[in-house]
Amino acid sequence: MTARLVLQSADITRALTRISHEILESNRGASDLVLLGIPTRGIVLARRIGDILDSIEPGSGTVGFLDVTMYRDDLSKNPTRAPSPTQIPAGGIDGKTVVLVDDVLYSGRTIRAALDALNDIGRPRAVRLAALVDRGHRELPIRADFVGKNLPTATSERINVRLVEVDGIDEITIDDGSDA
Repeated sequence: MTARLVLQSADITRALTRISHEILESNRGASDLVLLGIPTRGIVLARRIGDILDSIEPGSGTVGFLDVTMYRDDLSKNPTRAPSPTQIPAGGIDGKTVVLVDDVLYSGRTIRAALDALNDIGRPRAVRLAALVDRGHRELPIRADFVGKNLPTATSERINVRLVEVDGIDEITIDDGSDA
C-alpha cells in the first residue's frame, strides 16, 4: 500500500487549537462543558483539547472517556478490541454540554453507539461532536460540529491517525488501498 502524508504534527496542533476555540465560542465559554474521548485516539485528542481549553480558560478542561464497544451494531461483522472502562468526570454529564471527541468520522456508527452509551449514563443538555478528520461516506445522519480537516476519500482508502501518545509520532496518512 502506498501511504500519502496529509497532516504533520504542527498541522494537527493547529487543527486541535482551532477546534478548541470553536468549542468555547459555540458554548459561550467553558461552563458546564465535558469532553468525552472515544477510545483509543479520541481519548488522546480529548485530553489535548482539554489542555488547550484549560490554557485559555483555567479549570475548563474537564475530560473523560466513553467506551462504546458493547453499543456497536456491527460486533458480529467486525473484530473489535476488548472493552475498556468508561470514565465520566466527577460532576457527571446531566445538564451539561458533552463534546464527543473522535479521531475519524466515517460511517457514523461509532457516534451512534456513543449516543446510546450516553443514554445509559445520564442526560446531557446538549451533545456535540468533534472529529479530527471527516472522511465522508456517512451511513447515518450524523455530522461533526467541529472538524479539524475534511479529507474526502474513496471507500477503498484508509485514513491512519497516528498520535505520539499511542504511536510515537503525530501524523495523518491516507493509504490508497492498493497492494503495490
